[in-house]
Amino acid sequence: MQKKKHPKEIKKVILGDQITIEEFVAVARFGAEVEFSDKYIQRLKKSRALVEKWIKEGRIMYGITTGFGSLCTEAIPQEETQQLQRNIILSHATSVGEPLSIEAVRGTMLMILQNGGQGFSGIRIETMELYRQFLNCGITPFAPKEGSVGYLSPEAHMALVLIGEGKAYLDGELLSSKEALKRRGLETIVLASKEGLVLTNGTTSTTAIGALALYDMLQAAKTADVIGGMNLEVIKGTVRALDDRLMEIRPHEDQRNTAENIRRILDDSEITKEFRNYRLQDALSIRCIPQLHGAVKKTLKDALKTIEIEMNSCCDNPIIWPEGGDGEAISGGNPDSSYIGLEMDSASIAATMIGKMSERRNNRLIDSNLSGYPSFLIKKPGLNSGLMIPQYTQAGLLNDMKILSHPAMVDSIPTSSNQEDYVAMGYNASKKARQIVDKLEYILAIELLSIFQAHQFMENNLLAATACQRILEEIGKTVPIMEDDMYLYLHINTLKDLIHSGRIIELVEEEVGRLV
Repeated sequence: MQKKKHPKEIKKVILGDQITIEEFVAVARFGAEVEFSDKYIQRLKKSRALVEKWIKEGRIMYGITTGFGSLCTEAIPQEETQQLQRNIILSHATSVGEPLSIEAVRGTMLMILQNGGQGFSGIRIETMELYRQFLNCGITPFAPKEGSVGYLSPEAHMALVLIGEGKAYLDGELLSSKEALKRRGLETIVLASKEGLVLTNGTTSTTAIGALALYDMLQAAKTADVIGGMNLEVIKGTVRALDDRLMEIRPHEDQRNTAENIRRILDDSEITKEFRNYRLQDALSIRCIPQLHGAVKKTLKDALKTIEIEMNSCCDNPIIWPEGGDGEAISGGNPDSSYIGLEMDSASIAATMIGKMSERRNNRLIDSNLSGYPSFLIKKPGLNSGLMIPQYTQAGLLNDMKILSHPAMVDSIPTSSNQEDYVAMGYNASKKARQIVDKLEYILAIELLSIFQAHQFMENNLLAATACQRILEEIGKTVPIMEDDMYLYLHINTLKDLIHSGRIIELVEEEVGRLV
């Protein structure tokens, strides 16, 4: 199977056909350049020509020649359609609190380009081009992240920058939008009919935030296989529970693949060979790694399928349908965020399950009654606390994750004078998934820290598996073996960065090939 490119290796993404989550992350996180294909440009022009034709004909179209939401019965004269689009941006920019991350805003702008670029929205190429320039020259609108039910408000804050309102980040500095554009030689635009609606509508921010969270969850799940295998090795667990015959009679693909991953990682481990029969059976947190990690990966892969469909969809309202006589503007419910929200609620629960098992594995290492090593993996326990308190940190993080695992999608608070009498709340599902995976990476980092420290107590100079040695050597470049208590915060962050960047997976795959 051909290995997919890591997002940081992708330097250019051409819009016009479907994009993958790797290409999405390449733009949102790693600054890959965005280009429009000829197909993309022609779709936009064709759709826009229909909108302008229908306006001249005096057609009644939601959000184009009418007001929005419950004001859809209010007719807007042709000469005021431009003002209507400016008004929607100004009036809808009401999200509050801390700003979305740079990568979340970049991802949302990319999703707006994808959404409008399907050719069913009627937005002008000039408007899409300005967002493309924002991505390529590093202008990132300021967009507060609290207070969205799935669309509208964060997107409106972003669109403010197009019209010379609001603020934007440039080279790490928060500037007025006009100053940011001036420094890059760009000019503001006047929005044309329907454009304000396109820029604020759909599942663009929900999908962007969810996609970033899901990418990191998938990577964390694979990294958890590595860390779980390293824990099994250093705690003298038995690989018998990874036997493929066990996996064959419960044929869940991801369970079987997880067991195979760990077998390959530990294949040349002197420690594992020495202690194969040390215990008849390990605790569930060691023995059930394939079962739990496999179930999590299946859930995350299901979410990935949905995310990639949504990334390449038109979730606007109304859509501009070009066929059937003179075409038609069709109003519907494509901006609904149920697909992404349900998947991100499920993904959040799945990621929390990995954290739950990681904390238990870590606890076994630091408890001398369970590991056979000195208490809290320190030579002079009592005088030193060793790795006692990082497990407290895991407990606090895991409690947060459990709270955040409550599904957002079961709630519904009507809006817009009951025109929107059901609200999916998918945005919050994606937002909390982002929080959960960040905490998961810390929990895995703390388990990895304990594994690193435990190896100093391995008797008989037995060698770890080659893949595990690569990781231990990488950690050892910046994290010292703890002889006495030391300041651990920096080292936990170092290990978290190794996980978040994908470096742990990279090191292992250089030794054993692609993990599945």
